[in-house]
Amino acid sequence: MENEKKVLLEMNGGISESAEAMPATESVCVASKKNKKVLLGMSGGVDSSVSAILLKEQGYEVIGITMELFKDEEDSSSVVDAKRICDYLNIPHYTVNFKDRFSKYVIDNFICEYKNCRTPNPCIECNKHLKFGAMYEKAKELGADYIATGHYAKIEYSEEYSRYVLKKSASSKKDQSYVLYGIPKEILSKIIFPLSDFENKDEIRNIAKEKGLSIASKPDSEDICFIPDGNYKKFMEEKYDIKKNLGNIVNKAGKVLGKHNGLYNYTIGQRKGLGISNPVPLYVLGFNKEKNEVIVRRKT
Repeated sequence: MENEKKVLLEMNGGISESAEAMPATESVCVASKKNKKVLLGMSGGVDSSVSAILLKEQGYEVIGITMELFKDEEDSSSVVDAKRICDYLNIPHYTVNFKDRFSKYVIDNFICEYKNCRTPNPCIECNKHLKFGAMYEKAKELGADYIATGHYAKIEYSEEYSRYVLKKSASSKKDQSYVLYGIPKEILSKIIFPLSDFENKDEIRNIAKEKGLSIASKPDSEDICFIPDGNYKKFMEEKYDIKKNLGNIVNKAGKVLGKHNGLYNYTIGQRKGLGISNPVPLYVLGFNKEKNEVIVRRKT
């Protein structure tokens, strides 16, 4: 446990053993991070770019890595932007092709979940299998001590659980811990989130501007990365030949209230877009896949 605590101190800029023994009048000696390698996932965006700056300032030897995940123009531009930032910051940059893994663990799962009347979150699968799976394996190949990303989340050592735990970041609006819960707990001590203590995105953009980064004003990516236009229904119908199978919308008693245009177009809890005229709002309660029905009910 003591060794793990030292790692936490080192990750968070804590004091070294020699510093703890210093008289109170002496300046605190920050634990040296020199020669500690960090493999940083870089998307070409402002968050990962500022993360690189912060890690360098903290004394880490930073290595940038960009994962090619799918065939798309945006994917290519991310590689170009990330490489440009790494050159500007004078840090090495690697590009790795993880398209097959991404297709298997993220896109195939995405399609499968919709086919089974469940609403997927592809970011959770990507973080688990790619950013904190395949990238972690790559970090070990490169001899890196830690991996890092520009996520808004925090990792701390818990005395209660005697291990490292994932926690919310300082920014309640930007917190991303909810898509990181799938990270194996065994590797939490090897992860750094440089943006964990920032409260808003303006602070990050200001750092980028002060450092002269060309991507300081680059918009955030909000859509599903492999569906840039956000139209997942069109994506599944055109690229995966999923056909609309029209059916009934019913209440819990089985009374037909309307028609649906394919189960994958609905999600549990949905209220808008049901196409039903009713005195009180109705919400999607669930599905009967065998009967091809969407089940709705009033809010309790």
